[in-house]
Amino acid sequence: MTGANVSRFLDEKAVSQPDVPALLVPRGRQPDGSIDYLKLSFLELAAEQNEWARRLRAKGIGKGSRVLLMVKPGLPLIAICFALFKVGAVPVVIDPGMGLKSFLNCVRKSQPEFLVGISLAIWLSRVFRKAFRSLRGKIKVGGPLERVSDSFSEEAAESTATDDLAAVLFTSGSTGAPKGVSYEHGMFEAQVEAIRTQYSIKPGEVDLPMLPIFALFNPALGMTTVVPEINPSKPATVDPEKIVRAIQQCQVTNSFGSPALWAKIGSYCDLHDIELPSLNRILMAGAPVPPGMMKQYRRILPNGQVHSPYGATEVLPVSSVSDLEILQGAADRTAKGAGTCVGKILEGVEARILPVVDGVMDASFLNNPLGVGEIGEIVVTGPSVTKAYDGLPEATSLAKIEKGGRTWHRIGDLGYFDADGYLWFCGRKVERVLAGDAMFYTDCCEGVINAHPKVFRSALVARRKNGTVEPAMFVELFKDQYPASKDDEKALLAEMKELAARCQVTEAIKEFHLHKGFPVDVRHNAKIHRMTLAKELNGA
Repeated sequence: MTGANVSRFLDEKAVSQPDVPALLVPRGRQPDGSIDYLKLSFLELAAEQNEWARRLRAKGIGKGSRVLLMVKPGLPLIAICFALFKVGAVPVVIDPGMGLKSFLNCVRKSQPEFLVGISLAIWLSRVFRKAFRSLRGKIKVGGPLERVSDSFSEEAAESTATDDLAAVLFTSGSTGAPKGVSYEHGMFEAQVEAIRTQYSIKPGEVDLPMLPIFALFNPALGMTTVVPEINPSKPATVDPEKIVRAIQQCQVTNSFGSPALWAKIGSYCDLHDIELPSLNRILMAGAPVPPGMMKQYRRILPNGQVHSPYGATEVLPVSSVSDLEILQGAADRTAKGAGTCVGKILEGVEARILPVVDGVMDASFLNNPLGVGEIGEIVVTGPSVTKAYDGLPEATSLAKIEKGGRTWHRIGDLGYFDADGYLWFCGRKVERVLAGDAMFYTDCCEGVINAHPKVFRSALVARRKNGTVEPAMFVELFKDQYPASKDDEKALLAEMKELAARCQVTEAIKEFHLHKGFPVDVRHNAKIHRMTLAKELNGA
């Protein structure tokens, strides 16, 4: 299908709701302490998009051009990204917080032809010339408030098909090397429709996206984007007062963020007895959401709900679960070792549970899915499922199954379906622990220990000793719950062992260690780096 260019979403909103605010970017404080915003309507944002499109074309950027985008969250990020879509170019987006070495490796792999970025990005390209040697042009961009247009002027969009490459988005690399995921125009459109339908999002709503890439959905959904005051490379350093102020001042109705961010915001709201009545929904993703946090937000959101969408960079969304579904039964099962309920599969998406295989799977594996309650590998197909990793044929063959013209993605997660059709997440495949003949799954085991009132989170790892493997558990407590003495620590660890002994899933776990702060992913600051903890335990 032609005419599938996703830049049309912004063009359509510039016509249907030209005067509605499209973007609010913080630029300081008013005398009364309120946030001072640069405000742009949908028509003004479309004007910015079109002017950038003209500038990009003047620099030789057109259909198929690969463009490394290194811009801070704000006006230029959204305007330039849609301008790149409009001219048919392919933005390459790499997480800025993954560390310099990993970042430069991603640049080498993606082979961008152009760099559009801030001064620091231009400087990096000069210092690390080898990583950027594929470049043949650079465009310098200003800060989050930079405007390039003072009036609207039409600019034609490049004709693109649904299967034309639209962007390359890199995974966070939380359980392996980051990989570029190839997104087609039709996949973005499928994501937009799935999000709109699942969460009943209406034009005119106000969104505060605490992961910058999610702001790109808003022009298609007709939502106002409020840029949060947050460092995207260090999201856990967020000041909750600034987020709460933005929600209250802008009457935010929707927000996306990781559980780690919402934990800080929730604690602040509890401390100051704050409710957030404007919020219709909070989408928490990036890691399992603790049931206790969902219960906490039942008070904070008198008119809204917490939802936890499940998926991956390669396929999102797959399923979704609400706070009520968790609190009305699923949480109790999690505490008994059932894993984490991630909801029912979304309309248009199909998922199966297959026997666990570490190598390539061919189409024949799809013919023998596991039954209800059987733990296996989660594989998914649907209109938003990506077909390949950028320039990585071996990784693609390991992660994809082709059958009947459809691509199935192996998420790398283990789980099962219950008798009611709910999908349960048991943990990452690479993080399972095989000790003798017994298999231990991270989310199943950790759910039992996390039920202890002093536990913030726990992590199952493999203890390797004299050629054998035994399950072991690290435990991170809430900050004010750490023991004051060795005797108190010994008593607390004894409680953990007793808790584990009462559940069949964890009764074989005998080794427990307290930990002051787990290593986590840079994107969400929520996914635990269990492999790093295992190296710490085993002295590797």
